[in-house]
Amino acid sequence: MLTSVYFDYDSYKLTKDSQRKLDSLSQLKSNLKFKIFGNCDVSGSSEYNKKLSENRANAVGKYLQSKIKNNINLESVTGLGKEKQINDNSTEELRRKNRRVDVFVDLIMAKGEMKSGKTFESFFSKKVSEMKVGETYSLPNVNFVGGRHIWLSKGDKVLAKLADILKNNPSLEVELQGHICCDYDNFDGEDLDLKTFNLSFTRANAIKEFLEKQGVKSERIKAVGMGHLNPVTYPERTEEDFVKNRRVEIVLLKK
Repeated sequence: MLTSVYFDYDSYKLTKDSQRKLDSLSQLKSNLKFKIFGNCDVSGSSEYNKKLSENRANAVGKYLQSKIKNNINLESVTGLGKEKQINDNSTEELRRKNRRVDVFVDLIMAKGEMKSGKTFESFFSKKVSEMKVGETYSLPNVNFVGGRHIWLSKGDKVLAKLADILKNNPSLEVELQGHICCDYDNFDGEDLDLKTFNLSFTRANAIKEFLEKQGVKSERIKAVGMGHLNPVTYPERTEEDFVKNRRVEIVLLKK
């Protein structure tokens, strides 16, 4: 899972809200490891922002170190500067979201141990009348080329069928949730085509753009990136595992 804390402009001082969030995080009971990554908006030079992001990450690391119990291992503390922007900086709200530290929480696993994440029934397994708002569904066979927002050809028929359902049920509104595999040193992966670090979003958005071209109105579709937080298989050991995690799921928002 991921917890993020946010900072004021040009500051690495923890706010009271951030301290409360980190206090809660430090009380987790399972055997866990934390990775901490500091981030900045685009204001200032690369050198300055690298130092600022390191200071932010270190502030979080030192605070957590004073709180965590023996069951939690603080594995790494890294400042990423402004080089791996998740959000663009077109508005103050988006710039604020880039002024943050991400704490990735992972299980300490035995050698060779694997975990299976939650899987969902197919979006096509039941009639629209039987679906419930808020439920998450899989899009079977919709998987992606590694590092890219291009889906494998076996997904073509599935997405065409999805477009037909949405066109035939004009009251439906959905959220597309993109996922990646295997990049556990960043919240999200690099889109090799766009050179951005929001691969899970660009995968969901690629399907949104496809559906729009099929005649589904844009306002009925929301695209979001979930990064690597919900793998179907973890850790990945085979190409099949990688492919399974490069996926998009769909949430019914309105019917």
